[in-house]
Amino acid sequence: MTVRARERDGRPSPERILEEVMAAVAEHGLAELTMASLGRRLGMSGGHILYYFGSKDRIFLEALRWSEGRLAEERRALLARRVPADRKLDQFLGLYLPLGPRDPRWVLWIELWARTPADEALRAPQDELDADWQRDLAALLERGVRQGRFAPHDTEAAAAQLLALLDGLSTRVVLGLRGADRTGALDRAREAARALVPRN
Repeated sequence: MTVRARERDGRPSPERILEEVMAAVAEHGLAELTMASLGRRLGMSGGHILYYFGSKDRIFLEALRWSEGRLAEERRALLARRVPADRKLDQFLGLYLPLGPRDPRWVLWIELWARTPADEALRAPQDELDADWQRDLAALLERGVRQGRFAPHDTEAAAAQLLALLDGLSTRVVLGLRGADRTGALDRAREAARALVPRN
């Protein structure tokens, strides 16, 4: 059943609103995203949208969670594939990195990182999403050690270091910094993975 099929009484569901937030961020960025403009896209008032979520920051957080939830399904499918761990690691890097400038998921990450120091309520959900990525990457590395693809190493530390580097690369791509693009970021990520994850 599609998101739209779950709408009742002509009112968009919360999930439909989050889907539209992501589409609006991809098209115009956050600067032009107001409750009024989002309401026009959905055919409802900005106040009604805030009724669902409470605040604009909460809308951004829930949109990020929704997007990350969809990506988590792809990540679980990747981890379940019967392919060697070194190939899985390469695919994991590609899944983590942004598709390019204005990738809405990464635009929201950057926006929420900037708002977190002033709002402790935003920190815990972000930490939880980060922990999911790190847990899955560490498990992938541990499986690679068991398979003999990777040499024994501190998989938790390697996962944390690699994700920190991926965050930096991703930020540069999303901000459109000179010389930063997905292809180059993926090349740098592969180099870092080779340095941090010893092969047999």
